[in-house]
Amino acid sequence: MEDYHKPDQQTVQALRNIANLDCCASTFSGQAAQSAPALYSMWVETGFLKESELLNMCQVDSSLEGHLIPRQQFVDVTTGYLGQGLGVACGIAYTGKYFDKASYRVYCLLGDGEMSEGSVWEAMSFASYYQLDNLVAIMDINRLSQSDSAPLQHHAEKYQRRCEAFGWHAIIVDGHSVEELCKALSQPRHQPTAILAKTVKGKGIPAAEDKMGWHSKSLSKDMAEMVMKDLQSRIMSTSKHLYPPTPVEDAPPVSLRNIRMASAPAYKPGEKVISTRKAYGMAITKLGRYNERVVALDGDTNNLTYSEIFKNEHPNRFVECYVAQQNMVSVAMGCAARERNVVFASTLASFFTRAYDQLRMAAVLDSSINLCGSHCGLSTGEEGPSLMGLEDMAMFRALPRTTIFYPSDGVSTEKAVELAASTRGVCYIRTSRQDSAVIYNSNEDFHVGQAKVVYQNKEDQVTVVAAGVTLHEALAAAEHLKKERIHVRVIDPFTIKPLDVKTITDHTRATRGRILTVEDHYYEGGLGEAVCSAVVNETGFNLHRLAVSHVPHSGKPQELLKIYGIDRDAIAQAVRKMLSTSTNAK
Repeated sequence: MEDYHKPDQQTVQALRNIANLDCCASTFSGQAAQSAPALYSMWVETGFLKESELLNMCQVDSSLEGHLIPRQQFVDVTTGYLGQGLGVACGIAYTGKYFDKASYRVYCLLGDGEMSEGSVWEAMSFASYYQLDNLVAIMDINRLSQSDSAPLQHHAEKYQRRCEAFGWHAIIVDGHSVEELCKALSQPRHQPTAILAKTVKGKGIPAAEDKMGWHSKSLSKDMAEMVMKDLQSRIMSTSKHLYPPTPVEDAPPVSLRNIRMASAPAYKPGEKVISTRKAYGMAITKLGRYNERVVALDGDTNNLTYSEIFKNEHPNRFVECYVAQQNMVSVAMGCAARERNVVFASTLASFFTRAYDQLRMAAVLDSSINLCGSHCGLSTGEEGPSLMGLEDMAMFRALPRTTIFYPSDGVSTEKAVELAASTRGVCYIRTSRQDSAVIYNSNEDFHVGQAKVVYQNKEDQVTVVAAGVTLHEALAAAEHLKKERIHVRVIDPFTIKPLDVKTITDHTRATRGRILTVEDHYYEGGLGEAVCSAVVNETGFNLHRLAVSHVPHSGKPQELLKIYGIDRDAIAQAVRKMLSTSTNAK
């Protein structure tokens, strides 16, 4: 954790003077978190912020934080994490070139320390492939990182060769020369541009220049005064003035309000069997017919997630991100920035674990991106445990301001897609590989945080909460138990987060406190633990859970459901055991 201190008046004035020497960019998206004070000071100069606000920076009652947070109109994305800014900038630049077809340019400030992150090079590859000539990455090559030297130190030519190998135009400049920077920024561009600004950290401060131990530390009063005098003398000694052209406002107006399906789902109970992953592909394609700002991304799995249906019908709004899941999430954040697009990004559920750092920052940013994880749980079958998403709900439940949809048939999948399009924050839609019967009527009304009671009787003795493939197993178990005159109530939560606590607790009370959860997920962090948290303060509740207890084996999905104890037979047996235990207790 870096140390930040409330800046004194001298530091504020020094920052403002630095701001007067810098060139302003029309779009800001970057990694250099320590640039936040300089950025704030520029907005003080414009009159947008008050100097008193800058003096209060990093305090608990201030909106100006140590790392940029979108609490001001001039901040589009969060900084403070490493290696993600360029991917987000790629998404903004892609939107500008291909969706908005506008002239604005995107500038991303990076530090040389974060150039060790693989996600930076994923982004560089993406930008080159899509010829994002409206994107400029300004890399501060100052040699020093957080606790040691950066691996390439001041060898800017090595950075240049690497950037060129990735298809970028790379320019080495003296990062302390405003004239060189402006000349580099004004060059014609036919490909993404990397400006390698070679600098000396702490330049002009003898005690700190090119020395370790000064990362993110404040200057003493005496040192700040010295720096301020030096900057003032440099400003006074030059007669040159910079007048950058005003950016042209030629991006089209966009409205993302009331994005809805124009018609109800075409599925009918008992008439059509479809996997929820295919229903997802059909749903985003249908949604894309009614709003041209609906876009889809995928990570070279579009024939598995069925986003290929969208790709075939709306090829100009489909972005192939290839096998680079971290960058795909970052690009999705960029595409969704400034509310320019409704973004759906899909891959296998297990692959999102690779992008957890990006997902975490999307949640901090409160980015409205919609993610679909296909092949969740044991439904992956013969592919084996490496591709089985069995921890994805735990992962997304841990993130703040997220919504987790777990549809169980074609109708609820289409409704989940429609709701996700207008739900603020990160939305995750969990889909399965194998086909499932249609449960709901096309006119069924769905809401975020509202469960569905899909099977009930006034004589019900146990409440079973299940979703996805296990909902179908629970319904089959209920039918079987009915022949034994054992009645169970089956609830589909629809959203795992937020969970419909009232519906679950009310119906559990109606079944004398007996509740059973069944999930195609590990025990840790999934549906069962969500229900546990919901009923923890309830008295007289008897909760049992069925989930995947250990790393599974390859096999046919139905065989695996049976082996790992989450199929219809296991559910029926668990219900019998609960009733037997409660009878014996009496």
